[in-house]
Amino acid sequence: MSTQRFDPNKAQNLIEIEKQFAVKAVEHAQTYWNLLEKIPPRELKLSKLDDEIFEHTVTTFPEFNAEGHEKLLKLDEDWLKSGEGKKKWRDFINQYETKVKDFNFGSLIRTDATKEYSETNTIFVTRMQFYAIEIARNRLGLNDKAHEIAKADAEKERLKKETEVAKPDKKHGKS
Repeated sequence: MSTQRFDPNKAQNLIEIEKQFAVKAVEHAQTYWNLLEKIPPRELKLSKLDDEIFEHTVTTFPEFNAEGHEKLLKLDEDWLKSGEGKKKWRDFINQYETKVKDFNFGSLIRTDATKEYSETNTIFVTRMQFYAIEIARNRLGLNDKAHEIAKADAEKERLKKETEVAKPDKKHGKS
């Protein structure tokens, strides 16, 4: 084992590791969408620290708490990843290093809270950014529309499965 100091800025990304992180991020997004379907967002708890994270988020990012909550409703990826945004988020995130498991793991988040996950409505953020933004969206009622969409999608899937089960099995000559 090398005793040289590891420099993450010079590290190569191994394709297999990247795939594993992508799979974890997608699983996390699917789990969250399933929760949004089943639990009204204002009642949803994402961690033991939801109260603390919410207060810290709206204090650190007052733009999220502005009238209409536009910055929370529709995330601005350029703002999140700007020099100023990165520094502000890094300082915020690092305060949870010993408090939140996997605080800096990657997560997928919807850029528009009124829509479902899709290729054009998803960006990659850290787990703490996900918690901060989604806890605030839930508390402020900004995920209510997503909750309705998720419930409607689940109902469509249920009806589709019922229809498939009720269809006669033509392959085996059954009617």
